[in-house]
Amino acid sequence: MQKLVVEEPYEFIPPKRGTFWVKVFDPFLPTFLRHSYGIADVQVTGGEALQASVKRGAGVLLTPNHVRLSDPMTLGVMQTHLGLPTYSMASWHLFKQDGFGGKLNAWMMRNLGAFSVFREGNDRTALSCAMDALIDGDRPLVLFPEGVVSVANDRPSPLLDGTAVIARSAAKRRAKQAEKDGRADSDAGVVIHPIGLRYEFLDDPEAAAEPVVRRLEERFGKWPDPRVPMIDRVRSLRDALLALREVQFAGGASSGDRTQRAATLIETILRPVEERGGLSSEGTTITRVKAIRTKLLPSLIADDVSEAEKTRMRRELYAAFFAQQVHFLYPPNYLTDDAPPERMLETLERIDEDLNDASQILGRWRVRVNVGEAIPVDGNRPRGGPDPLLGDVEAAIYKLIGLNPPNATDVESGVPAIAEA
Repeated sequence: MQKLVVEEPYEFIPPKRGTFWVKVFDPFLPTFLRHSYGIADVQVTGGEALQASVKRGAGVLLTPNHVRLSDPMTLGVMQTHLGLPTYSMASWHLFKQDGFGGKLNAWMMRNLGAFSVFREGNDRTALSCAMDALIDGDRPLVLFPEGVVSVANDRPSPLLDGTAVIARSAAKRRAKQAEKDGRADSDAGVVIHPIGLRYEFLDDPEAAAEPVVRRLEERFGKWPDPRVPMIDRVRSLRDALLALREVQFAGGASSGDRTQRAATLIETILRPVEERGGLSSEGTTITRVKAIRTKLLPSLIADDVSEAEKTRMRRELYAAFFAQQVHFLYPPNYLTDDAPPERMLETLERIDEDLNDASQILGRWRVRVNVGEAIPVDGNRPRGGPDPLLGDVEAAIYKLIGLNPPNATDVESGVPAIAEA
């Protein structure tokens, strides 16, 4: 598991603004993606619209769906393809991983234009850095509006409000600056280019899954039986992991519908922590986990909190992480008999990562990076209700990955629609 809890005061990590290391790393990115993530091919479509926005001087915000940990580096290949280096906002904990690999990754991120954000607090420095990038317009800015990695081609997470807040604030400041400079009529403003990332598995999915499934079956004490359909074996492993987490956090495994069991387990994990911290139990699992982290993390670096209390909070933080993992592993009507093979492989990877802190590369993947048309950003947000700008971005992302957008009920429940368009 990644180091999710950083027990030290937050310090903003700015991006390196030069392009020397971007140019140095560009030729090596395809090799890095192939060896680290199994990505053998990256195809970019719609890049002309993005290049046009940059050419006319707009402040450009890129909002991709977040399918895999490889997404930032995959977008690096897009940058090379289009000749457009970018800035990107990344969670602070990614800069604070242990070991040589973690430190090297943090160094690479900074030199490729990434800067930190403290997601569990009001990080005004990171917000200012993001808005400055859009106001200056020297490079596009990448924000992943879901805020988490979904590991799901067909089920993006609901978008968080911060993306629209940053875009509108930058648009308002840029418009004021343009008016002050006497160029209000010619200023290109701020635009959002949604990006749809779509992963396709290139090898035989069952042959690729077999050694991983067999290894995990043996770990659970199951007898591997190649006569059983592979999707059923993956479902069985998913059920075994759910039972394991029920034993771990609820004192015993239950029976019945797995979706309801998963929902019950999430409540069992999160509600006591929320009640102890005076937090609301409303919202999606993702927003509730974020609220718990925001509440608990500051206490871990406080001098007046006992070590016993800090130990309890560490357990609660990691329990909240597992609740989020359960949320992603057991969506209703996802791993159906007619599901595309990518869903089976995604599920298998999540099980492997949940149990072993890392997932084995299953084979070769192709990534389609579909860049959408520019969405102009008005600095003034309409009053009342959800921000329509966020709805426009979400609808565009769904269209770019070939899915129907979620309806209002789906968004409120945190269960996006998955019917293919």
